[in-house]
Amino acid sequence: MTRRSASLILVPAALFAAVAGLFGTASSQDKPAGAPKGGVYEMRTYTTNEGKLDALNARFRNHTLKLFEKHGMKNVMYWTPTDAEKSKNTLIYVLWHESEDAAKKSFAAFVKDPDWIKARDESEKDGKIVAKVESVFMKVTDYSPHK
Repeated sequence: MTRRSASLILVPAALFAAVAGLFGTASSQDKPAGAPKGGVYEMRTYTTNEGKLDALNARFRNHTLKLFEKHGMKNVMYWTPTDAEKSKNTLIYVLWHESEDAAKKSFAAFVKDPDWIKARDESEKDGKIVAKVESVFMKVTDYSPHK
């Protein structure tokens, strides 16, 4: 087995193990650990301006995750693509919310939070970081291995 083929097997296996550990077994509830029953997941994809992914990752690492939790959003998992080009400017993450309405209320409060405004402004002193945001709300299917 070549080094490349071994990594093609090990990387997806490691990701599966991480997700399985996060969500538990197939008999788990339809939510991340500690969340109430039900709810919705939101997958968000951020595309940064050229050269700004490190700044976005730092902002999430140092400020955004804590602020999301403060406003009732549950951080589930964060990824960067393995594709060479997209890995330079893309962050993908999943949040859990009690409902889509709760998500909208949480984000409305988040964007008005003085701590967020300060973190955003400081991180963008050398230019705007995010070029595009995509959001998709999702519910777990009845046949999903992790529910």
